[in-house]
Amino acid sequence: MHVPDGFIDAPVSVATGAVAAAAVAVSLRGARRELDEQAAPLAGLVAAFIFAVQMLNFPVAAGTSGHLLGGALAAILVGPYTGVLCVSVVLLMQGVLFADGGLTALGVNITDMAVVTTVVAYGVFRAVLKLAPNRRRTVTVASFTAALLSVPAAAIAFTGIYALGGTTDVAIGKVFTAMVGVHILIGIGEAAITALTVGAVMAVRPDLVHGARGVTARRLELRTGAPVRTPAPAASTENAGSAAPSAPATARTVTAAPAAKDDADPAPGAPRRSARRVWAVGLGAALLCAGVVSFYASASPDGLEKVAQDKGIDRKTEDHAAKDSPLADYGVKDISDARLSGGLAGVIGVGATLAVGTGVFVVVRRRRADADHADHTANADHAEAR
Repeated sequence: MHVPDGFIDAPVSVATGAVAAAAVAVSLRGARRELDEQAAPLAGLVAAFIFAVQMLNFPVAAGTSGHLLGGALAAILVGPYTGVLCVSVVLLMQGVLFADGGLTALGVNITDMAVVTTVVAYGVFRAVLKLAPNRRRTVTVASFTAALLSVPAAAIAFTGIYALGGTTDVAIGKVFTAMVGVHILIGIGEAAITALTVGAVMAVRPDLVHGARGVTARRLELRTGAPVRTPAPAASTENAGSAAPSAPATARTVTAAPAAKDDADPAPGAPRRSARRVWAVGLGAALLCAGVVSFYASASPDGLEKVAQDKGIDRKTEDHAAKDSPLADYGVKDISDARLSGGLAGVIGVGATLAVGTGVFVVVRRRRADADHADHTANADHAEAR
C-alpha cells in the first residue's frame, strides 16, 4: 500500500506530513515508557523483520497480491508508540534506499501505514483481550482479529486522503469499494502472519510480548478426589484423653495458579532472562525471508497498485526521486542475476533497518534512563532537605 509521488496533491501531502511528524513526536515520547533494556534492541529487530516480511508478496486474487503492513505486529510485540516508530523507520528505509513509496508521499504513508494501522490494531487487540483476560490463547486470537481489521482500516484512510487530495478525477465510491474489498483479503494474510509470529514468541518468551503483559494463565481448579483429614485442634493436658478424633473431610476444590516459569513474574532483584536467543532467531528469520524467500514472492501488483491501474488513479504518478538508487526496486545495480541481486538487496535492507531502528530506540531508551536518574536525584535531594 505504498503511495507513490503524484497520487496526492501538494497541500494534502503537506498536511499529512504534519500529521505524521506530530504522531512520530508523540510516539518518541510515549516509547520512553515502553522501552526497557531488552525492548530497545528487540524493537530494532521488529522493524527489520517487518521490512523483510513486506518483501513477501502473497497472491490474494486474480492478478493481485498483498503484503504485510506490520502495524498490528509491531504494536502487540513492542507497544503502540514504539510500533508507530518501527513502521515509520521501515517506510523511511524503503523510500530512501529502495524507491518504494514516494518521498513527497512519506507523510501519507506514515499516517496511513504506521499510525492508522497501529492505533486501530492496538485498540482492537485490547478490546478482544478483555473478553478473556486470563487466557494466553486470547492473545493469539486478539492478534489475529486486530491485524485483520487494521488493513481495511488503512484502505479506508487512504480513500479519505484521496478524497481530499487525489490528483485524478475518479469516483470516490468506486475507489472505496475496490480498496476495501481487496484489502479485506489482504487482511487475512496479515492476520495469519501476525498471529503466527506473536504465537511463536508467546510459546517461548511471553514476557517479551508487550501486549501480553499482565496476562497470566487461567487459574487452575484442582479437585481432590480422596478424603482429606484435618488435624484435630490441640487439646489441653486434662482434656487430652477425651479429645475426639478428627472426621474425614469431603472432597474440596483447591484453587492454585500454575507454576510455569514463563508465566511467573521474576522476583525482585532477580537477574532478567536474556533475550539473545530470541533476537538471534528473529534476525535469522528476517535474513532468510529477505535474502532467500523473497525471490519466490508474487510478482503481481499489490492491492493499491491494482486498484490504481483499474480505476485510473495512477495517471499522474511521478518518477521517484531515488529511482536511480543502487538498490532501487529491491535489486542491486549492475548484478544481472535476479536471485542474487534481490537477495543481496534484501539482506542490505534488513541490516540498514536494524541499524537505524536499533539506534533510534537505544537513544530513546537512554533518554528515559537519564530522565529517571534526574527524577531519582531530585527526590533524594528533596528527602534530604526535609
